[in-house]
Amino acid sequence: MKQFKKTAIAMGLAQMTMMLSGAAMAQTTDAPKTNDAPVAEPVAVIVTGQRAALQSAQKIKQNSDEIVDSIVAEDMGKLPDRSVTEVLQRVVGVTIDRTMAKGDPEHFSVEGSGVSIRGLSYVRSELNGRDSFSANGGRSLNFEDVPPELVSGVDIYKNPSAEQIEGAVGGLVNLRTAMPFDYKGFKASISADRTWSELKKGKTSPSYSGLISNRWKTPIGEVGALLDLAYSESATRTDAFQVEPYYPLKDANGNSVFVPKGAQWRTLEFNRKREGAYGALQWKKDDWSSGLTYFKSKYQMKWDEQAIFAQSSPYNIRVSPDATFNSKGALLTGTLTDSTGAGINFGDDTRAANRKSDTTDVSWNLRWRHDSWTVTTDLQHIKATTGSFDSTVATGIQMPKEKLDLTGSVPKLIFDDSDRAYLANPANYYWAFTMEHLDRSKADENAWKTDVKYDFDHPVLRDVRFGVRLTDRSATTINSNPSYNWAAITQPWQGEISHLAYLSDPRFSGNTNLHTFNNFFNGGVSVPSVVFPNVSLAQGYPGTYAQLHTYHDILCAEAGNTCSPWTPATFGTDPAGTNDQSEKTKALYGQLRFGWDDLKYPVDGNMGVRYVKTDSTAHGYTVFSSTAPTGPTQGVQIPVISPFAKAQDFDNSYHNVLPSLNLRLKASDTLQFRFAAASALSRPDFTQLQAYTQLSQSADSTTVNGVTTVNTLTQSGVGSGNPNLRPTTSKQFDVTMEWYFAPTGSFTAAVFNKRLKDIIINQVYNYQIPDSTGKLQNFTVTGPVNGAKGTAKGIELAYQQYFDKLPGALSGLGVQANFTFVDSKRDLYNPVYSKYCTGGDSAANVNLNLNGCDTNGTTFGNLPLENLSRQSYNLALLYDKGPWSARLAYNWRSKSLQGVNVNGTKGGDGTDSNPASPTYGQTNVAWALPTWADSYGQLDASAFYKFSDKVSLGVEAQNLTDSTYKQLMQQNIGMMGRAWFKTGRRVVAKLSYDF
Repeated sequence: MKQFKKTAIAMGLAQMTMMLSGAAMAQTTDAPKTNDAPVAEPVAVIVTGQRAALQSAQKIKQNSDEIVDSIVAEDMGKLPDRSVTEVLQRVVGVTIDRTMAKGDPEHFSVEGSGVSIRGLSYVRSELNGRDSFSANGGRSLNFEDVPPELVSGVDIYKNPSAEQIEGAVGGLVNLRTAMPFDYKGFKASISADRTWSELKKGKTSPSYSGLISNRWKTPIGEVGALLDLAYSESATRTDAFQVEPYYPLKDANGNSVFVPKGAQWRTLEFNRKREGAYGALQWKKDDWSSGLTYFKSKYQMKWDEQAIFAQSSPYNIRVSPDATFNSKGALLTGTLTDSTGAGINFGDDTRAANRKSDTTDVSWNLRWRHDSWTVTTDLQHIKATTGSFDSTVATGIQMPKEKLDLTGSVPKLIFDDSDRAYLANPANYYWAFTMEHLDRSKADENAWKTDVKYDFDHPVLRDVRFGVRLTDRSATTINSNPSYNWAAITQPWQGEISHLAYLSDPRFSGNTNLHTFNNFFNGGVSVPSVVFPNVSLAQGYPGTYAQLHTYHDILCAEAGNTCSPWTPATFGTDPAGTNDQSEKTKALYGQLRFGWDDLKYPVDGNMGVRYVKTDSTAHGYTVFSSTAPTGPTQGVQIPVISPFAKAQDFDNSYHNVLPSLNLRLKASDTLQFRFAAASALSRPDFTQLQAYTQLSQSADSTTVNGVTTVNTLTQSGVGSGNPNLRPTTSKQFDVTMEWYFAPTGSFTAAVFNKRLKDIIINQVYNYQIPDSTGKLQNFTVTGPVNGAKGTAKGIELAYQQYFDKLPGALSGLGVQANFTFVDSKRDLYNPVYSKYCTGGDSAANVNLNLNGCDTNGTTFGNLPLENLSRQSYNLALLYDKGPWSARLAYNWRSKSLQGVNVNGTKGGDGTDSNPASPTYGQTNVAWALPTWADSYGQLDASAFYKFSDKVSLGVEAQNLTDSTYKQLMQQNIGMMGRAWFKTGRRVVAKLSYDF
C-alpha cells in the first residue's frame, strides 16, 4: 500500500503536468502578486537560486511597515531545511527546543520542537495571514507537523500592527504558500530525495513533492489553478546516557558526599511520515478578484525505546573505598553497590508510542477594488485533530555492581565480563511494571473578517484601514486518567508477595528479547546487552497488560494474601480526563498609514488601535468531599456542605484595547531607522483553562468525654486548570537600525523591551461554593493563576553579504551572521520562596513547582523564564556562482531552563533538612531539580548543482560535526550532567526537475 501510494502520487503529478502544459493558453505578463492576505506589501516572487531568495527576503524586511524577518524558498519545495522548525532557528531572535515534550526532557527531537521568539514561547502562528493551529490544547501550530515542501516563505513579525490578528506577545510566524497568479503562466516542478541516517546504518527514507500551476484568460476573467503535493518520511535514532540525581550520602570513611544512585543508557528509534496537499484557485475580472485555498497536513509518528534506568533506594547505595570526589563532594569515579546485598535495582523498559495529527484549512477570499476603495472579505474554516497512544512494559534486574567514571565529556560505564554475562542472562530478570497513556484532541474554528482600505490622494496621508473579525472556536482534549498510569507488576518493595516474577520461572518466561545496542553512540562506546520485553507486549494493550498483572496475583495468592487486580486508566469516561472549551472573539481595528516624503529625512509609518472582546466557556466538573466531623461540635464552626460531584459550565469574558505605532525614518536610500511600540496579548492555552476542580474539607479536632472540639478547619482544593484566567499581556518597544548596502547585503540591529503582565503560574486562588444556608464558603485552590510579571529585553544583530568584487570563482562567496542577547526576569505577585522543602509532589506544593527543591531538602529559587537562552547566534558561509549553490550553516544557543518538576529529575525521598521540622533528618520530602538544556551548536550544509534550467541535483547534511546534546540538572553542588544525546549525521540526496 505504501509503495502504491508513492507511485500514485508520482503518476498523478506527471499526468497533470502534461494535461495543463497542453492546455496552457496565452499568458499574462502582469507582475507577480503575493497572497490576498494582508501580511506584507507585494514583493517580487523569487525565480531561482539561493542569492535571489535572500534578496527577496531582504526586500520584504526593508519595505515592510512592521519589524519583520523573512525566509523565502529558492523555489517551491526548496526551503533550506528539513522542517519548518529547523528553518525558523536560522532567524535572528528565534530559538527552538529539542525535546519531544516540555514535561518530558528525556526524549530528544531530532528535527526540533517548540519555537521561542526573543526568549518567549508566546508565539502565534498563521497560514497566509489567517489563524492556524494544531489540536494539542495550545493555540499555535506544531511547526514540525507542516510539510515544508508546501511553504514558499516564512515571515516572523516581532512587533504587531493594529490590522494583525491579536495573540502574539513573543512574535507572529506566518507561513506563506504560493498562489497561481504568483507565476506568469504555466509552472510545474517535481522533486524527490532520500535521507540516510548514520546511526541507523544504511536505512534510507524517501520524500517526494510536486507542484503544478497555470493561469488562463477566459470570458469570465482570468482564472488560475495550483496544486501542490508532498510526501515525506524520516527515520532517525537517538542514543543517550543518563546520570541519576546526586543524593547526600556517606563515603567509605563516613564523610558526607553526593552520589547518584546509578547511571544508565537508552536508545530510541523514531519514524515520522508527513503528507501534505495544497490547492488554490484564483479569479480576477475588472475590479473584482477572489481566491479559494485548501490546505491539508497529515503527520504520523511512531517511536519505540529500549531504556535501562536505576530505580533503587538511593540511601542503600554504597560507594567503593577507591572512589574519588570533586571539591564539592560530588562523585567522580567509583563502584556502586547496594547495601541490602540484592543488587542495585534497575528497570528495563520497552516503550512504544504513536501519534497521528491532521490539520485542514479551507479559506475563501473576495476583494473589490474601485478608485480609492478596497474591500476584502474572508471566510475560513480550520479543523485539527490528534490522537496518541503511549505504552511501556518493563522488566527489572538487580545489578550486582556498577562502576562509573564521570570525569570525561560523556559518562563511562565500565563493565567486566561477569557484569555483561549477568545482564545478558534472562534468568536474572523479573517482570517489573506497565504504564499506559492515551489522549485524543480535536479543535475547530470558523472565522470571518472584512477589511476596508481607503487610499488618500494626499502628501502625508497614505491610507486608512479598518475592519472587523469574528471567530467561533472549540477545543476538546481527552486524556487517560491517570494521565500516565504507572502500575507495578512485581517490585522488591511489595510486601504482599514473597518473591519477584522472575523469567526463570516457567510460568513467567518468554515474550522478551536480548537487545544488543549495536553502533551505540555512533560506535564510540560499548554498553552491555539487556533483556527487554517484546514490543508486541507494549502494543497489545490492554490484553497483554492484564496477562502480565496476573503474575502478581499468582504470587500474591501463593503468599496467602488477597490483592486487588490491575485496573486500566479510564479514557473518555472520567470527567477528570476531559477538557471541553469553546471561545468566541469579536475584534475591531482602525489603522492610519502616513508618510512625510519631502522631509530631509523622510518618515513614514502607521498607527492604530485594535479592540478585542473574548467570551469563553469551559465545560467542567466540580467534586466536593469532606472528612470533617459531623454532628455537634464546639470550637471552630464547620460549614455544612453536602458531598457532590456535578457538571458545571464556567463563563469568562474580558476585553483588551491594543494600540500600536510603527515609524520608519529614511536617513538615505540604504539606511533607515525604525521605532515601534505596541500592546499585545497571549490568551491562556486551553490546557490551562480546564474546569475540573476537586474540593475537600478537613478539620483538626480532639474529642474528650464525648465532646468534639474543632481546633482548625481546612478548606482547600486542586484545579486541573482555571477557567477564569486572563491573557498574559505586554507593552513592548523596539528600535532598529537597518543598512541595506547591496541587493543581498545588509547590516541590521534591534533593541527590544517587552514588559509582561499576568504571566500564568501554578499557585493558589480563591474558589467559592455555597453551604447549606446559601452562604458562600472560600476554598484555597491550587492551580494556574495570573501570578507574575516579567521582562524580556535584549538586542539583535544581523549581517549578510556576497563578496562580488572578489576575483573569479571567489565572487560567489557570501556570509550570513546574526546574534541575539535576551535578558529575562520574573517576579511573582505573591512570592512563595521557602529556604527548606516540605510536603509532597502535589499542585499545592508551590515552592517545589516554582522554585525547585534539591535532594538535600533546600530550595533554589531565582529561576529565569523557561526555554530562554541569554545568547544565540547563526553563522553561514554561502556560495552562489554559475550552476553551483552551497551553504555551510552553524546554529548555537546558550543553556536554557527546560522546566522544574519534570520527568526523570524528581522524587519523594528528599532529606528533610529543616531543623525546626518534626521530621528533621527523615527522607520524606518531595524534591524536583531545575532541568536545563546545555549550550548546543550544530553544523549543517547543503550543495546544489543545476545541470540546466530544469534539472538540479543536491546534497544536504545535518549535524556534520556529530554534536552531542547535553542536559544539566541544577543541584546545590553545581550544574551536574543529567543526559547526553547522540543522533549522528543525516545526509539527503535530492533531485528536482522544473517543467
